Amino acid sequence: MVRIAVDLNRCQGYAQCAFLAPEVFTMHGDEALLYDPDADEAQRDKLAQAAAACPVQAILVDAVDQPSGAVSDAR
Repeated sequence: MVRIAVDLNRCQGYAQCAFLAPEVFTMHGDEALLYDPDADEAQRDKLAQAAAACPVQAILVDAVDQPSGAVSDAR
C-alpha cells in the first residue's frame, strides 16, 4: 500500500495530479481536491509523477509496510 498526504493549505488546484493519476486524485469543482490516501501499490509510478508535477509540492507519497503476521514475543 502507498500512503498519500496532501497539504490542502498549500494546494492551489492546478490539477496536475488529477491529470496524471486520475484513479487516485479528482477535482471537485474548481479548487477542491479529493484523493484516496491509501492508494494501491500498482499506482506508485503515477503517484510519483503526480507528486513531482505539483507546482507547489503539496503531495507526499510514502510506502507503507504491511504487517506479515503476528509476531510472537517468545524468548
